[in-house]
Amino acid sequence: MKLLAPSPGWSAQADVIVVGSGVAGLTTALQIRTYGLSVLLVTKASVDEGSTKWAQGGIAAALGPGDSPDQHEKDTLVAGAGLCDLAAVKVLVSEGPEAVRRLIVRGAIFDKEASGEIALTREGGHLRNRILHAGGDATGAEVSRALLAAVRNDPEIEVVENALVLDALKNNSGAVCGVTLHVIGAGTRDGVGQAMARAVVLATGGLGQVFAQTTNPSVSTGDGVAFALRAGAHVADVEFIQFHPTVLWLGNGSQGQQPLISEAVRGEGAHLVDDNGVRFMVGVHPLAELAPRDVVSKAIMRHMNETGAEHVWLDVRNIDGFIERFPTIYASCLAHGIDPLTELIPVAPASHYASGGVRVDLNGHTNVAGLYACGETACSGVHGANRLASNSLLEGLVFSARIAADIAANTPEFTEPVVVEEPAFLLDPKARKDLQASMSRGAGVLRSASSLMATQEELVAIGTLTSSQPCVEAWETTNLYQLAQAIVRSALLREETRGSHWREDFPQESDKWLRRILQQLDRQGNWSTDYQEVTVTG
Repeated sequence: MKLLAPSPGWSAQADVIVVGSGVAGLTTALQIRTYGLSVLLVTKASVDEGSTKWAQGGIAAALGPGDSPDQHEKDTLVAGAGLCDLAAVKVLVSEGPEAVRRLIVRGAIFDKEASGEIALTREGGHLRNRILHAGGDATGAEVSRALLAAVRNDPEIEVVENALVLDALKNNSGAVCGVTLHVIGAGTRDGVGQAMARAVVLATGGLGQVFAQTTNPSVSTGDGVAFALRAGAHVADVEFIQFHPTVLWLGNGSQGQQPLISEAVRGEGAHLVDDNGVRFMVGVHPLAELAPRDVVSKAIMRHMNETGAEHVWLDVRNIDGFIERFPTIYASCLAHGIDPLTELIPVAPASHYASGGVRVDLNGHTNVAGLYACGETACSGVHGANRLASNSLLEGLVFSARIAADIAANTPEFTEPVVVEEPAFLLDPKARKDLQASMSRGAGVLRSASSLMATQEELVAIGTLTSSQPCVEAWETTNLYQLAQAIVRSALLREETRGSHWREDFPQESDKWLRRILQQLDRQGNWSTDYQEVTVTG
C-alpha cells in the first residue's frame, strides 16, 4: 500500500537519508558523518521545528554522586510496568552518560551549580537526582541549538527543509534503497521527487496529532511510523500513548498543541489539588505528585470523573525562584491570563508521547532491510508500557550512535528501485478533525471495549472519505488514519490495564499480557497481528 502521489520528477542521492531534525535525527546525521558517509537530512518544516525544542524537562543520565546505571535501570523498569526490553534498558542507561558527554562536546550548555558542576534535579519516577536541564525549562531548545549548529558546520550534511517523506523505494530484493518525498518550493527540487541511499533512518518524532489535544507541535503526525507501516515494517506497543498529566487547560473547545507544565515543576515541590484545595495524590502513590506519569494521569482523570470537574489545579506558589527556574512556563501562563505566583494553574492530561512505534533491534534496524528508526518513531522496548520522565532525549542520543555504527559496518552498495503494483490510498484532509475527536473520545486516557469499538466503527466511516487530490494535508491525514487504526487495534486486543494503557473494563494487570503486540500492513492494505513474549524484568 502506498500514498496516492504524482510520479517523481527529480532525483537526489546520499549515502544515508535521515528523516527528521529533532534530537534523534540530528544526532544520527552527525554520528554517521564520523564514519565519512554523506547524509541527506530531510525535515517536514523548518529544521528547528518538531518536538525536541519544546522539551522542558531534561535529559536523564546517571552522572551524579551516589547514582549508577543500575539504579537508573531499576527506575526505568518500574515505570515500564513489566514490558521493558531489559537489554534495551541496559544499553540506554549504560551508554547514556557518554552520549550526554558527546552532546556537551558538541556545544550543549547545561545549567550548573555554583561549584561549576552540572546541576542535577529529580522528576517523577526517579529516585535520584539525575536530570540535566538547560535554561531552567528550555532543555530541548538548547539541545536543538547545539546540534543544529554542528550540522550546519558540516558541508557533507545536506538539509532539505519543507519536505514530507511519502513512501519507501525498494530494490529487487525488497530492501529499502530510497524514498519518495514532496518538497515545497526549493528551486529545481519542487514537488514530488525521489532520493536514493544505501540506508534510510526514520526519526520523525511522535504522533500526538492523532488526538484532539496534545503537547506535540502541528508537525507531529506520525509520518515516519506510517511510512514504515506501508513499507512492511512491524509497529509495536502503539497502544501505550503517554498522556502528560499536567497540561495547561484552555477549555473544552481547544484543539492542537497545548502548553505543557513540565514534570520538573512537581519535582521542585508543586502540588496537585482539587477544587477544595485538597492534595488528592497523597495516599494514591508513595511518591504522591512525583509518581510515574501514567499513575498521575489516571488519578487526575479518576478524580475528574468522580467530581465532574473539567480539570484539576497545580499549585506552584510554594516554589522559590519560580520565574528564574521556569521562565518559559511562567511566560506561557501569563500569556493565557494566569499568574502562577498568585493563582492556581488549571491542568488536565493531554497526549504527550508514544512509547511504541516502529519495532527495532538494539541497533535501530527494522524487519525491513535498509530501514532504521530512532527516537520516538522507534520501539526498542526501552520504555515498556510507560516512558520514564526525561528518558526520551537520552534515547535519541544513545540509539543514534548505535544506528550510525551499524550502518557504517554494513553499508550496502547503491541499488535501483523496482516498480511494484500496489493500491494507492488518500484521505480527504477534512476528515482530520473527526478522526482526532473520535480518538480522543474512545482511545484516550480512559478506554473500554465499547469506547474502542465505537472509535473503530467511526474510523471505518472516516476511511470512506477518500480524495484524488494529493497535497500535504491529505498525506498527513492519511498517515494519522493508519496510525489510528493500529492504535485502536492494539488497544482492543490488550485486555488489561498496564502503564499508560487504561482499560476500564479490565482494570488489573494480567500476566497473560506480558507480551508485545505487533501490527503490520501488507501491500493490499490488510492488517495482521503478531506477538512477542516479554520476560518479566521488574
